[in-house]
Amino acid sequence: MSAPSTPRPTRPLTTRPAGYVELARYSSLGRLWSMLGGAARAGRQVTLVRGDAPDLCRRRVSGYTLPNAGIFLDEARAARDLEDGFAPHPALLALLGGDPAPLRAELNAHFELRVDFVLAFTARRDLIARPELRFAPLVAGLSSLPDGLTLDARRLGRDELHLLVQRACGLA
Repeated sequence: MSAPSTPRPTRPLTTRPAGYVELARYSSLGRLWSMLGGAARAGRQVTLVRGDAPDLCRRRVSGYTLPNAGIFLDEARAARDLEDGFAPHPALLALLGGDPAPLRAELNAHFELRVDFVLAFTARRDLIARPELRFAPLVAGLSSLPDGLTLDARRLGRDELHLLVQRACGLA
């Protein structure tokens, strides 16, 4: 993984914790190891989840970014937040009018989607992940969007998340 002090995990989680998405049923420990090893080789940080023993089959993978990810914006949540705290910006006005294209273009030009996740393996042989997706500016202050604007990623389907995890691990 990222450091020799992080041995290969061998003890599966007894149950699937809340907030995790099933990526594959009847998977294997070898598959988890190959994904974690691939992530480390791809330059991602593979670390223990705070409070976990080193042999527990759960690791945090961070450092993967996805450019031009405006399509992943949760438009409904952004529009709802704008109704509470209106901010005058042409892309935001267009979103309130029902056209998300200008806001997506702004996100594609000045933001990237940071894809961090916790990857785990359960005793039922399920490969699971808990995604942590957030939009981050490429260069702080370059975008003309208001600073307090909530930019959340939409809820991803299992297949979309699985593909992102595989790409982050250098396997797709």
